[in-house]
Formats: sequence, structure tokens, C-alpha cells
Amino acid sequence: MPLQNRVLPTGEIVIDPARGGLTGNRGIIHRPDKTLGVARWSHKAWICCTLDWQGRRRSVMTGRNWTELFFLDEVTALAAGHRPCGYCRRQAYLDFVAAWTRGSGTRPKAPMMDKALHAARVNGRNRTQIRHQARAEHLPDGVMALHDDAPHLLWNGQLIPYTTTGYAPAHSSEARDSLTVLTPVPTISVLRHGYAPQVHPSAGL
Repeated sequence: MPLQNRVLPTGEIVIDPARGGLTGNRGIIHRPDKTLGVARWSHKAWICCTLDWQGRRRSVMTGRNWTELFFLDEVTALAAGHRPCGYCRRQAYLDFVAAWTRGSGTRPKAPMMDKALHAARVNGRNRTQIRHQARAEHLPDGVMALHDDAPHLLWNGQLIPYTTTGYAPAHSSEARDSLTVLTPVPTISVLRHGYAPQVHPSAGL
């Protein structure tokens, strides 16, 4: 039976049978019966990880180590407020740090990034996703935004509709009004300064 562990670009965690391309966590947020309670994180280090790490296998939502979450791809994880894991995705993490440094002028440690990302991804009063408005031409490739109330990936002047199983055919974003941006502002800077995120093959990039 599918569990409530699929993360959408909107930050919601839903039940969906589709297999993800990356896993990750926000700490322990599941209960003994493998369901989620009210909490959607237990610490600020929201990471995204490889599905295959040294051939290790684990049962999902067992024990009290962490709650396994799943994403279609990395741009989805980034939109939801996650960053690359510094352990199992070491090179991606280092690339992310390097792009953050180019954008901010300061080389951050992981807790500094996590603090900045947390402030930019979640409204502390009601725990909803923080969003903002921007025009497509002002955003880098890899950002995710709402169009017609549905998540889309912005890439090379196109809006590519997101689904939990992959991307639908793209359409032009030119001459469109302001978009509701899902990707946190610090991550947008990282993308703008050269970080190349992993994208599901269905996007055709």
C-alpha cells in the first residue's frame, strides 16, 4: 500500500504510487503505523539523497532514524525547499555550495544554508510554503512555478508541466504575466550562479 511520502514541488507530502527518482528527509515525522502526524519536519536540514547508496537497502518508515521521502527529481526537491545531501551526493553538495558562494560572496557551512533555506521556504506562522511573484525572463532554468494553479518547470523559456510520474509537453512562457514561484529565493540564486540540477528524463532536456 502506498505511503504518504511523495513530496510535491508545492511542499505537500502526499500518497502516490509512482516511484521517485530521489529520496531524502526532514527528520523523523512518521508514527509507528507509518502514517504522518501534523509535523512536516523535525529539523531544518532538509536534504535530497540518491536512491542507491552502496547497494544498501532499508525498509521505509521503520525504526526511529528518519522518515524516507521521495521526489520525482532534484528540481522538485529544490522547489520543496531541500538541498543536496553532503554525504551520499557529495559532488552535488559541493557544486551547490560553490554556486551559493558565487551568489552570496560567502562560503557557507551546511547549518548556515539550512537556516537560510528554512526562513525562505516556510511561513513560520502557518507552516505554509513561502511563494513570490516573478516574471519568467527574470528566473533561471530549474525554477518551478505555478501556472494555471499547477506546478511547472521553467527551462529555456518554456514551462514544462509537472506530474508525479514525469513531465508533460512544454509550452512557451514568453509574454506571460508574473508567475507564482515555488523555489525558495536562496535556491534561485544557486541556480542562477551555475548549479545544474538533475531533471527527470521525461522533460526532454
